Amino acid sequence: MKSDLIKGDIMEELEFLKEQGVSGQLIREVEKFRKSFEVSEEVKSRIVKPPIPFYGKDILEMSIAGLLQGENLLLAGPKATGKNILAENLAFIFNRPVYNVSFHVNTDSGDLIGTDTFVDNQVKLRKGSIYQCAQYGGFGILDEINMAKNDAVSVLHATLDYRRCIDVPGYDKIDLHPAARFIGTMNYGYAGTRELNEALVSRFLVIDMPQQTEESLAFIFRQMFPDVKESAEKQFAGVFLDLQLKAANGEISTRSLDLRGLIAAVKIIKTGLSPFKAVTMGVINKTFDTFEKEIVEDVVRTRIPEEWTRDDVYEQ
Repeated sequence: MKSDLIKGDIMEELEFLKEQGVSGQLIREVEKFRKSFEVSEEVKSRIVKPPIPFYGKDILEMSIAGLLQGENLLLAGPKATGKNILAENLAFIFNRPVYNVSFHVNTDSGDLIGTDTFVDNQVKLRKGSIYQCAQYGGFGILDEINMAKNDAVSVLHATLDYRRCIDVPGYDKIDLHPAARFIGTMNYGYAGTRELNEALVSRFLVIDMPQQTEESLAFIFRQMFPDVKESAEKQFAGVFLDLQLKAANGEISTRSLDLRGLIAAVKIIKTGLSPFKAVTMGVINKTFDTFEKEIVEDVVRTRIPEEWTRDDVYEQ
């Protein structure tokens, strides 16, 4: 039953690609890909419908074309440009199980490949996320890949290039399932990030993610909040665009440029909390510098009046 629901959701996603004007040839090739590679019952639960579809014809066409030809993608760009949403949508469009790896300073090869563990009086390999992705033909989402340390990156080299294999020390070499793909994401300028070396970058096709626009934000709000009034939707989108401009001009940091926080704020307004208080929690309070917080608060006040109530945001 769940499998039938997922198939229906994927067909809706493909229809959405057609509505955006994505090449019919690419959509037909995606359908062939999905028919060619069945998903093991063990991992069907990892096929997850994203909260919203990704909006952006050109980006979708470039991504789909690369993945169809067996390439890996690196989604690079500033904060809140939809990198993870795109990665999740691509996995869903191709009907593949998702394996998420969030890189940080302590991520090492054992986290990716696996580690020895003692089971039934035997030493066995507890498979890591990259191993499982390779085995089951998943889409591996390598989040914040520019935070990976050398030990972790070394594992990825043979996995991501023409060899498409993983050498597991003490165990057999495993070849990647033909449907396996990897999608890396990276933000600029976060603490702990660094430049990716040429050897790693050469293993990806790189897509530079554009900033949000009024059109893309309107799409996101319509998808997530169909009962929000159009006048309120424009003001919430305006808050984000105003902050995005100030961050681009160096007037504020990107701390308050938080689309997730803004979406969460719109959600909790439904409970009856005042819109201004909700945006204070979701956006204004994301920065801890007093001077910057005043700037962000001024931006919000010009868009979201303190006297607004739930009825100013949601249809009755």
